[in-house]
Amino acid sequence: MRRLLLHERSRYSEISVYETDELYGERGLFRVLQFASEAVQGAMDMNQPARIILEYPRAMLYLLRQHVPALGRVFMIGQGAGTLASHLKDVRIMVAEIDPLVAEISRTYFGYSGDSVRIGDGRYLLEQENPGIFDGIIVDAFSEQGTPSHLTSLGFFQIAAERLSPEGLLLLNVFGRGADDTWVAALTSTLREVMTCVRVFTLPTDQPHDQRNMMIVGSHKPITYQTHHTAGFEEIKPRAGYLIHDRTS
Repeated sequence: MRRLLLHERSRYSEISVYETDELYGERGLFRVLQFASEAVQGAMDMNQPARIILEYPRAMLYLLRQHVPALGRVFMIGQGAGTLASHLKDVRIMVAEIDPLVAEISRTYFGYSGDSVRIGDGRYLLEQENPGIFDGIIVDAFSEQGTPSHLTSLGFFQIAAERLSPEGLLLLNVFGRGADDTWVAALTSTLREVMTCVRVFTLPTDQPHDQRNMMIVGSHKPITYQTHHTAGFEEIKPRAGYLIHDRTS
């Protein structure tokens, strides 16, 4: 049973918030943030609000804290429901959210209480920061067309790499179709132009070419992890791909 709480069209997306008694086969009471693509952008267990339902935030938090145990400053592009930002309250976090409506929804419907959100384009805001100051940079931004192209180019990765500390980690949450996805191969090859170590993870699916959550992570130092902590994500090795450059007008 689904109960609609909000349905609005902002400048950037068509946004819905609803409650449901079943999510991914689990019974309970869940509040969900969804864009027009119908992909779930955030979810909260109303009976256990602190619980992280989706796999990718759990995996990202593990990889980040595993890679940088003394985590200090984190820059995040994309607020969503506020799950990642809420679980990074012990660090200095800056969240760039381009859509004021999404920022408002994260507070009103999902209980985000931090004061770290800045409204604006994440690439521009990141570029204004000093080099080498962030231990982590997280890209969790989506439009109706997927991850914005200016956040997946060589130009963006150069900006991010320059603003990471020597031991920092860049994490991207994307949707792709596994190891044979041409775009994921291009993303991986492009990130390897500026990062010493790049690893790619995917959630398994019944059909090998189904679209699913994938993570691409990069660092200037080796990335280590234990599989049983990655919330079901498995490492894959995409083939070499083309380089993604900024679009010219």
